[in-house]
Order: sequence, then C-alpha cells, then structure tokens
Amino acid sequence: MSDITWEDPFCGEGNNCFRIGTDVAGNAHIAVHGREEHRVTDSIDALRTLIRDIKAGKADHLLD
Repeated sequence: MSDITWEDPFCGEGNNCFRIGTDVAGNAHIAVHGREEHRVTDSIDALRTLIRDIKAGKADHLLD
C-alpha cells in the first residue's frame, strides 16, 4: 500500500472531522479523523470532480 499524505482535518461542530489524503499512486482517500484505516479510496480525478461539484452546489440538498 502506498503511503498516504493526509491533509489537516476538516471539522464541523463537535467531533465531526474528515480527512482527505493522496498517495503517489494517484489515489485519493477520504476518512473520518482517527479512523483513517477505514477510508474510501478513488482516483484523484474523482476527488477533483467531487470537490468541484460540491463547490457548484450540487450537494446543497444534503444540508437541508
């Protein structure tokens, strides 16, 4: 398994923290802070699309 470079946690209220990481094999990883061994892994392109879509408001309905 490739070493993952994790970003600082993105935290909401309380202990709701997510971490995003990448590795040299071109994978992106998303995990709950402190539970990084249980992560979702996909390509960096998939992460890029996810972030762009969130920024464009395509997930706003999940916040209602």
